[in-house]
Amino acid sequence: MIATLPAPERYLVPGRLDRLTNRIAGTLTRRGLSVAGSCELRVVGRSSGEVRSTIVNLLELDGHRFLVAPRGHTQWVRNLRAAGRGELRVGRRVEAFEACELPDDDHKVAVIRAYLERWAWEVGRFFEGIDAASPEDVLRAATPTFPVFLVDDPT
Repeated sequence: MIATLPAPERYLVPGRLDRLTNRIAGTLTRRGLSVAGSCELRVVGRSSGEVRSTIVNLLELDGHRFLVAPRGHTQWVRNLRAAGRGELRVGRRVEAFEACELPDDDHKVAVIRAYLERWAWEVGRFFEGIDAASPEDVLRAATPTFPVFLVDDPT
């Protein structure tokens, strides 16, 4: 019997400049000023049980909302997989949601392409050699390294 191996769990550690810009964007977002679509993701940690938070970009596409992980399989991705739900905050506005991770298919390719069209200026360096104009097969080959979640209202 041949075992199938999981997709490589790519994770890029934030550098000093990344941490600084995340801290600035986080401060502004928590005070109610969304920076280019930023919001604070809050999710219960899978091991600690404590609420963890990070700043993310919420993509709206064809009437649906998505979270894309440009740095790969980060802690927030692992926590969201385990919890299946979280909160999005901008200032005092809080929205609970349920999350469903997308499979590596054509729809995920379209989401990643739209994400790059909107935020390549900010996160394009994490996509290492691909951009919004990349051919379909190139984006499809990269989808396992970029988790994508559909964000739904829990009601």
